[in-house]
Amino acid sequence: MFRASKKNKLESGIIISIFIIVITLIIYYICNALELGNLSIIIALIFSLATSWFSYYYSDKIVLASCKARRATKEEDLKIVNILDALMVTSGLTKKPDLYVVDDSQPNAFATGRNPNNSVICVTTGLLAKLDYYELEGVIAHELSHIKNYDILLSTVVSVFVGFIVMLSDMFSRILFWGGTKDRDDDSKANGILMLIGLVFLILSPIFGTLMQLALSRKREFLADSTAIEFTRNPDGLISALQKLESDPNELESANSATANMYIVNPFKKNGERGKKKSSNLWSTHPSTEDRIEALKNIN
Repeated sequence: MFRASKKNKLESGIIISIFIIVITLIIYYICNALELGNLSIIIALIFSLATSWFSYYYSDKIVLASCKARRATKEEDLKIVNILDALMVTSGLTKKPDLYVVDDSQPNAFATGRNPNNSVICVTTGLLAKLDYYELEGVIAHELSHIKNYDILLSTVVSVFVGFIVMLSDMFSRILFWGGTKDRDDDSKANGILMLIGLVFLILSPIFGTLMQLALSRKREFLADSTAIEFTRNPDGLISALQKLESDPNELESANSATANMYIVNPFKKNGERGKKKSSNLWSTHPSTEDRIEALKNIN
C-alpha cells in the first residue's frame, strides 16, 4: 500500500506537469491566433500556472459544487456518519474525511481532495436508501482506500484539467473557424503552420486527456477494492454493494463526463447494459463489475 501511494504521488506530479505543458501550448496558440505577439508566451505561462494552482487547491470544491453536494449531518445521516467513524479505526488515517451527500436516486459515491488531510467522501441519497449497513461499509471503505492510496488528488486534478483542455480546445476552434487569425505578407507561412499545429492540439488534446483519465481510473479501482477488504474483513459486503450499484436502472443526473471516472461505478451506463456481462474497453471509465467481483472473490 505504501508503494502504491508513493507511486501515485509521483504519477500525480508527472501528469500535472504534462497538463501544464499542454495548457501552456494551447493558450500560446490562442494568443498567437489573436495576434498578441510576444505577450503570448507570458500569458500562456501565467494562465497555466494559475490553473494548476487553482486546480490543486480547489478541485474538490469545484467537483462538490458541480454536483450540488451538501455536508452530511448526524441528524439526517447518522448511519453513514457512524460507519465512517468505525472505519477510521481500521483505515489508519489520522484525519476523518469530510462527508457530503448528493440528492440523487442512483446509488453511487466518490472521494475527492488533494491529500488525506484535505479529503472528502460524497455519497448519493440513493446509496443511503438502497444499501444495507455492510454494503454501505464496503462502499465507504472503498472510498477511504482511494484517500489512503492518494488516488484522490490524481483523479480530481485530472478531471478538472480535462475539463479545462476541452474548454480551451473549443475556444481555439471558434477562433480558427471565425477567422481569428489573419494572414500577413511577412508571416503567412508561420500562420499556416500555427493553424496546423493548433488543429492537431484541438483534435488530440481532449482525446489524450480522456484516455489518461480512463486508464488511471480503471487500474486504481482494483487496488481500492482490495484495500477496502483489508479495512472491513468482509468481501461479501462490497460484492453485494457492487451488484446493486451495477443493476440499478437510474442515471446519475449530477455527474458529468469530466467527473465520471471518480465514482465507484460508472454513472452513465445505459439501462439496457445493466446486469449484462461485458469486459471493459478503451473508453470504459471503470473495469467491468464482473471482473471486480471475481477479483474480490479470489482474495484470500
